[in-house]
Amino acid sequence: MSPDSLPAIGDLAAMDLDSARAAMETSRDGLATDEANRRLGVFGSNAVRSHRVQPLVILAHQFANPIQLLLLVAAGVSVAVGERADAVIVTVIVLLSVVLGFVNELRSERAVEALHERVRHRCTVRRDGADVEIDVTDLVPGDLVRLELGQIVPADVRLVEVTGLECDEAVLTGETLPVAKRAEPLPAGDSPLDLPSCALMGTIVRAGSGFGVVAATGGASAFGRIAVQLGERHERTAFERGIRSFTNLLVRITGGLIVVIVAINLARGQGVLNTALFALAVAVGLTPQLLPALVSLSLARGSAELAEREVVVKRLVAIEDLGNIDVLFTDKTGTLTAGRITLERSTDPTGGDDLGVWRLARLCSDVAHDGDVVSGGNPLDRALWDDPAGPDTTESTRLALLPFDHDRRLTSVLVDDPVSGRTQITKGAPEAVLGRCNSIPDGSRAFLDGVFAAGLRVIAVATRTFPDPDRTGLELADEADLELAGFVTFLDPPKPDVAASLERLRRLGIRVKIVTGDNAAVAGHLGEQIGLPMSGVLTGTEIAALDDAALAAALADTTVFGRVTPDQKARIIRTQRSLGSTVAFLGDGVNDAVALHHADVGISVDTATDVAKDAASIVMMRKDLGVLADGVVEGRRIFANTMKYVLMATSSNFGNMFSLVGASLIVPFLPLLPTQVLLNNLLYDISQTTIPSDHVDPEQLRRPAHWDIGFIRRFMTVFGPLSSIFDFTTFAILIVAFGARSNPELFRSGWFVESLLTQTLVVFVIRTRRSPFWTSRPALPLLASTLGCAAVAVAFPYSPLAGTFGFTAPSPALLGTIVLLAAAYLVLVDTTKRWFYQRLPEPTAPLAIAHSRRRRRTERRASRFTR
Repeated sequence: MSPDSLPAIGDLAAMDLDSARAAMETSRDGLATDEANRRLGVFGSNAVRSHRVQPLVILAHQFANPIQLLLLVAAGVSVAVGERADAVIVTVIVLLSVVLGFVNELRSERAVEALHERVRHRCTVRRDGADVEIDVTDLVPGDLVRLELGQIVPADVRLVEVTGLECDEAVLTGETLPVAKRAEPLPAGDSPLDLPSCALMGTIVRAGSGFGVVAATGGASAFGRIAVQLGERHERTAFERGIRSFTNLLVRITGGLIVVIVAINLARGQGVLNTALFALAVAVGLTPQLLPALVSLSLARGSAELAEREVVVKRLVAIEDLGNIDVLFTDKTGTLTAGRITLERSTDPTGGDDLGVWRLARLCSDVAHDGDVVSGGNPLDRALWDDPAGPDTTESTRLALLPFDHDRRLTSVLVDDPVSGRTQITKGAPEAVLGRCNSIPDGSRAFLDGVFAAGLRVIAVATRTFPDPDRTGLELADEADLELAGFVTFLDPPKPDVAASLERLRRLGIRVKIVTGDNAAVAGHLGEQIGLPMSGVLTGTEIAALDDAALAAALADTTVFGRVTPDQKARIIRTQRSLGSTVAFLGDGVNDAVALHHADVGISVDTATDVAKDAASIVMMRKDLGVLADGVVEGRRIFANTMKYVLMATSSNFGNMFSLVGASLIVPFLPLLPTQVLLNNLLYDISQTTIPSDHVDPEQLRRPAHWDIGFIRRFMTVFGPLSSIFDFTTFAILIVAFGARSNPELFRSGWFVESLLTQTLVVFVIRTRRSPFWTSRPALPLLASTLGCAAVAVAFPYSPLAGTFGFTAPSPALLGTIVLLAAAYLVLVDTTKRWFYQRLPEPTAPLAIAHSRRRRRTERRASRFTR
């Protein structure tokens, strides 16, 4: 088989099953392993995107900055007119900046690749006549693949067997209702995606199960073509948009001032080439080019630390989002409880022991058997089979199955029993089962209430006998007129350390609420056991009776939401977000996927269903709220360190803009040569690369923080002018006391040293709201890089390279004056900082960012099919 001979999915849909298998050159036993490997080489990986690091692409990206390119062009022009020395210096500094950006971005991309390798997605295929699990990217046309509830369809599949299969195709069509599937041949309908006999890549199995032959993989599938058209770039998050908004703010201001600087210097006869180089160098120096690299460094470092704690972020920026949460909705099983569900007892309807109910529940479980090994099914089903000495079911034969779904909350089977004949067994949530029974024995409800109050999980089991001995199928309408057989109860104790984890989250300012499909009384009992502050309980029935306004009013006084449907979970989260909260949701089941999509931060676990992992932005390798708390702290630490650089840029760059305009008016020469501006910028950038490793004050970790451009503008308008005041003071001293108006080299040397000292050393003041050094000490790497940069600034005019860059050695008196000015500047900034935070506390309202949910869903889904 080759790509040219591959039949279209629409053609396969209209073929009978034998013809479809023949067209795909496969058999009932699936492909041979050797043939599958051959086809993988021919058709390629079942991937629509790649996370492989491409150093050459990253290097090319460094030259995408138009200002950098213009500088290199201007340097070329300088060579052409004989200014070779300046051209070489400009080129070397630009290339050093490129190397700095390349190294940082490469580290970030390698961190993403490492994270991607931690989360793998697998599917079950039949090869060589046996079912085996493989990575979804190794799937090839002609493979026979199984589809199960909650799975994301791994390729375009022509179905050959279905059992109540329904697929959610919203990612392709936008249609919100699941589509029923069948195995019988049927051509495409009005749309080429209207294929009832096919399951399409990227869609979700919402009900039932299926088995089929893979028709198309990767970019050849319908979903793959859409994902490829979207390209590699993800939609920006609020955090990324905040960075972009801040950068654009400085770029706009810089652009306006550059025009003024160019006009002034041209009017004063500085020459077109020198003025152009100067303007471009100033543009490089004033725009926060290092911000993306610093963010990448912070996120890469944070992701590595979280990976050690077994938390994997599917996108690096999700770490920042995690740090912003203030409300966490979580499921119960495995998060607050140990997740080791064990059968306690089986009883008749009034609570008396009855092993026959255990046998009925076993017959109605949806698990697979390989000897004594049980797989598949949900945890309650598997718990029914944990004891190999349990009741024997081999005499009964299963004839039909109605799989569990979260709307019915039931599973039903039809069995041929040697005693009762054709018998339907239905088990599920007690409320759902009892509502379908003809009668309920006295004492049943009282027994149930006692079980729920004790915090036990329970399922009800009921039966129905059919007189027709030839009956072979079941319909949903058959789940009525049942006779209650009894109950099965299960134990799932709380985790030993969950109370400490909840207390830690509380200290981080995060309210934890339980949202579960389990009984509200059981969840409430658990909340009391683990010390969760209990303020109220709402059931799914009560929620259905509330409009959005009433639900919003009830949320503040509710800690537990029980017996809620998937749509109700999503509604709770949407309503909580509408109140201004940043909401995280932790879930791992099929019924959690909608809520995970609607949360600001969706969190799942590695053992979760496909659809839950797909919807989540963060995957924990183990279900542990303590690990989640580590992630929150790391997110807040990264945000705090990113803000340090932002505030640094606003306090120095904004002031430098006005200083450059003023200096251009005061002195009859360029206040700094282009090479000096670029050198200043390079040294400053190098000193700031260690900000991601800095310590963060504990109070900054106790609450979420959000991007607020209004706050940044206020900070800029207060601290920017402070920087300019000291620059103008330096100008006055240089001109009046040291005669630098007629000595350009001295003026430039003095201002270069003063500017670099104030720009770099101010980080020690701005990095904390406390007293610098006394109550908040910087990390050693930041201390070393900053002091090292300051030392280079002081030493450079005295070095052998001074003449090459147009510097001259300042006198000891001038150097001492500059050092005193820098010290006075830091004292004034510290004093002003205290006043500023008292008068203008940093707001915490998040930016209002609109998202394209369908595009975001497609991008998330595409991340499964990557290599």
